[in-house]
Amino acid sequence: MDAREEGLPLETLLSDQHPQVRRWLVPFILACFLYFLLWIPVDQPSWVSALIKCQPILCLVVFLWAVAPGGSYTWLLQGALVCSAVGDACLIWPEAFFYGVAAFSVAHLLYLWAFGLSPLRPRVLLCTSLASLTYYSFLLPHLKPNMVLPVSAYGLVLNSMLWRGLGWGGSAGWGAVLFVFSDCVLAWNTFVSSLPFARLVTMSTYYAAQLLLTLSALRNPGLKTH
Repeated sequence: MDAREEGLPLETLLSDQHPQVRRWLVPFILACFLYFLLWIPVDQPSWVSALIKCQPILCLVVFLWAVAPGGSYTWLLQGALVCSAVGDACLIWPEAFFYGVAAFSVAHLLYLWAFGLSPLRPRVLLCTSLASLTYYSFLLPHLKPNMVLPVSAYGLVLNSMLWRGLGWGGSAGWGAVLFVFSDCVLAWNTFVSSLPFARLVTMSTYYAAQLLLTLSALRNPGLKTH
């Protein structure tokens, strides 16, 4: 079954017609609120801060289990969310940076797998690749030598996910765009120069991106009703 053929507009999914969608989104919204309310300093890494950071993503995993139809697309999205949560936890500790990059790379590969390669849309790939090459031409000179290869590899996977997300369209496309934007702000703030409100921008667009990617799994008539 092609999710694109039966995808529902966001305003329909969040309307009174599908109350279970709104009900199961409440934990995600509350978890995001808790993260921004506590705003644990980044120089105080702990398992508590890791859990608070991961909670919204884990809530989306439960949301898919509760609301979305079964099938490979939903399962791949759940796998991507779990890997993202692992990446979030790893990035709490600077020494676990490479593990975080690896976890997010797997997450993007799972999103890529879910989106598939049809329609191919080579023009979209050309546009995203040119934008990616331009960005990384400014970023890479600021990296330590041991970071150039893993960051470049991650950038390649991220660009591929963006290409296929835009090819899939709908909330998946917007989610992919926001995910890339979040990562670009994070990388620039970390390796090049400090940006105002960088953490706020990074995390708000990141959570929004994951939400939009998650909502792309919802389609009619497969919505659960329990």
